[in-house]
Amino acid sequence: QLQLVESGGGLVQPGGSLRLSCVGSGFTFDYYYIGWFRQAPGKEREGVSCISSGRGRTYYADSVKGRFTISRDNAKKTVYLQMNSLKPEDTAVYYCAADGPSYQELCPPLSGTAFRSWGQGTQVTVSS
Repeated sequence: QLQLVESGGGLVQPGGSLRLSCVGSGFTFDYYYIGWFRQAPGKEREGVSCISSGRGRTYYADSVKGRFTISRDNAKKTVYLQMNSLKPEDTAVYYCAADGPSYQELCPPLSGTAFRSWGQGTQVTVSS
């Protein structure tokens, strides 16, 4: 059974950093694209970033470009989201999601509809 487990959330001051982790199990991790999404209270879910299978092409929402970095370690079946220069508007529950297998080394649009498997989420709060 495919499972995704996020960790690494917490409370951080504006300008600070956090690294989220998403550990996958129950599927051929290397061949799946993995995305990060977030949802703040009262707001719609937003696609944050995605990393493709294979060579790991990366994609970012404009709102996080230059501040967040997504990466994957296939040996550890883990995708990371390094978040720097955090802002209060980054406060949300962050989810990782996966789909595949995909051999095209591309990510779908970050609308979320192309991701069938989701984790439970981890809370990120940016506040002084």
